[in-house]
Amino acid sequence: MVNDPIGDMIARIKNAATRGRAKVSTPASKMRARVLDVLLEEGYIRGYHLVEKPGAFPEFEIELKYFDNQPVIVEISRVSKPGRRVYSSISDLKPVKNGLGISILSTPKGVMSDTAAREANVGGEVLCRVY
Repeated sequence: MVNDPIGDMIARIKNAATRGRAKVSTPASKMRARVLDVLLEEGYIRGYHLVEKPGAFPEFEIELKYFDNQPVIVEISRVSKPGRRVYSSISDLKPVKNGLGISILSTPKGVMSDTAAREANVGGEVLCRVY
């Protein structure tokens, strides 16, 4: 049993990128799908799709993106954890790596990147940072 599904998915992506894998699978959930949607919109992954096997739980197969044989995701880290939730108003949210990276937030208007949250003028729980 996984207590932190987003943290588990981040660890799988980080490990697969370190090993140079083209694809990685993770159990499917709505929250993971929303985080993957943001990563796809921002260009950090090539894509993902749902894989359903008979008699097994559905999984997402994530296609990682590489540029010059280096992973596009250099660093991905979990910010808000089950033991310590981190919330931020939009005015307190700092740019990641001077604007080269993104923060993924869970807001009342849905899961979105920090730039989309600034446009919508809404804060929320900081799920992770990607660079």
